[in-house]
Amino acid sequence: MSQPSIASAESRAASVASLAERARAASRAVAKLSAAERNEVLSAAAQAIENGAPRILEANARDCAAGERDVAAGKMTSAMLARLRVNERGIAQMAKQVRGVAALEDPLGKRLAATELDHGLVLIKESCPLGVVGVIFESRPDVIPQLASLGLKSGNAVIMKGGSEAAATNEILVTIWRETLTKFPNVPADSIVLLQSRADVLDLLSQDQNVDLIIPRGSYELVQYVMRHSRIPVLGHGEGICHVYVDRGADLEKAAAIAFDAKVQYPAVCNAAETLLVDEAIAREFLPKAVARLQEAGVEIRGCAKTLALLPNQGIIPTTEKDWRTEYSALILSIKIVSNLDEAIDHINRFGSHHTDAIVTEDSEAAAKFMNEVDSAGVFQNASTRFADGFRYGFGAEVGISNGKLHARGPMGLEGLTTYKYKLYGSGQIVADYVSGKKQFMHRRLQ
Repeated sequence: MSQPSIASAESRAASVASLAERARAASRAVAKLSAAERNEVLSAAAQAIENGAPRILEANARDCAAGERDVAAGKMTSAMLARLRVNERGIAQMAKQVRGVAALEDPLGKRLAATELDHGLVLIKESCPLGVVGVIFESRPDVIPQLASLGLKSGNAVIMKGGSEAAATNEILVTIWRETLTKFPNVPADSIVLLQSRADVLDLLSQDQNVDLIIPRGSYELVQYVMRHSRIPVLGHGEGICHVYVDRGADLEKAAAIAFDAKVQYPAVCNAAETLLVDEAIAREFLPKAVARLQEAGVEIRGCAKTLALLPNQGIIPTTEKDWRTEYSALILSIKIVSNLDEAIDHINRFGSHHTDAIVTEDSEAAAKFMNEVDSAGVFQNASTRFADGFRYGFGAEVGISNGKLHARGPMGLEGLTTYKYKLYGSGQIVADYVSGKKQFMHRRLQ
């Protein structure tokens, strides 16, 4: 009885392997396109997204109807449903992001360094594509045009696997993109591939011969699963346990607005704040109004013992240590009153996810200390954590946000999808002459 399922698994694995091979071939073709050719495709794709709005909205309505049933049954969170929804404004934003990527400087063939090793022997460090990038993500259908545009602009092929909750929306977005590619004979359709089943993910993770990088975007559990099972380098789009620290030197009106925006503007995303830290020197003046405003917006407040003592009978839930380590992705905010800046920094470095953390202060020395000592990909002064985004950084769009320190950190745009190669231009030199001492290296840096 088990044999058919084994055969089916082997067939599925062969299919994913074939897709990866075709994506590899497509990546080589895309890498040879000129910047003008790549930008022309992106412009056409942006227009196709706008023209395809009715198809996108219809597909998304089907996904959301199923999602609403899953929320009611406790199978999906309301935060995930919020990330799933697409409206006309969102479609316009998708097209705008694609055009934004087209307008960016070409990331390929850039001379990053040049060294004259000896007369007539010059070493050039030059940017080039990664090749094939696999991205596994949950909800957020707008990820599709971001990935497709960044992949094409950077000369890569992209293999995507979205969550089943967005299957219809993801499929129509990829269909629209591939329909656009049919107008450009030099751009293979397999430069963008959408996997269909959850079982495909494990097969994708074994394609180390044809896939150069895997980027998991989603829950902590998803990222850890991919890291454990992949033989391919993984760039983890990690948790977003972000903090806003209100320093004793803060403008309190500015602080209240920043804390509110960081939590309420869009709570379901990784750059929303999960913890508000408040210097005890200004807590009594700041917290009552700030908490009242947050609660009016429907935010559930969880507070430390000092917060509970300061604001009794306010419906505040006592925090546990788990709260400091939790990415709520919802209208929930933990508040801790700290004794000083050092305690705030220690708390962030201990409990944060190294994503994005902000200080609100007019004290330049306090800001400098915070921004130098907080070990996160993004450290802000007097600005909402919600600015941690590839589009807002001017990257056009983003593939994900990396909390790690290797290859790419923070919002990952075009630069993160490129690597480099060394090109050595000689005139007959051989190593033996340098080993024997007949010749000496100059190692002169060139402009």
